[in-house]
Amino acid sequence: MPDQEPLSADELLDIVDERDRVVGQARRGDAMAHRLHHRCVFIQARDAQDRIFVHRRTAEKLVFPSLYDMFVGGVVGAGEGYDEAALREAEEELGVRGLPAPVPRFSFLYETPEHTWWSRIYEVRCELPVDPQAEEVAWHAFLTEEELTRRLPEWEWVPDGWEAYRRLAEWRREKVEG
Repeated sequence: MPDQEPLSADELLDIVDERDRVVGQARRGDAMAHRLHHRCVFIQARDAQDRIFVHRRTAEKLVFPSLYDMFVGGVVGAGEGYDEAALREAEEELGVRGLPAPVPRFSFLYETPEHTWWSRIYEVRCELPVDPQAEEVAWHAFLTEEELTRRLPEWEWVPDGWEAYRRLAEWRREKVEG
């Protein structure tokens, strides 16, 4: 969407503690460089046929360039709520307006030696024609669960999206069994 700029390295983020409480603010580039806890949203978008939106990130992305992802999403801006960020990010990356509010599922702290952020997982139904941002998305398609499962070992996935996907699948299994 041309009137919405993607969050850049200079975008201000809330910095949070190990319990996801805001303790300060920092530029996105500094938060990444200094491994400061901040907030991110992951939204699994499905079309009317229940297929999952999958895309390859552009080479210019600040984090995980050129890798595949089964979520849309990104960082939560300073003073922005998770729900607000989820709708903004989903509409930006899918290139649509008028999505229903993404449904929150759960949160988890994503931590590796290089990265750390609080992650909230959402799901949304997108029955609108998508027109993803060229600055964010290099390739995209809606894949069935079976097609996505076949691609998991073949494509190089963003590690945080892979972890979110694994946790979402586990959450769904527990919901069915419980």
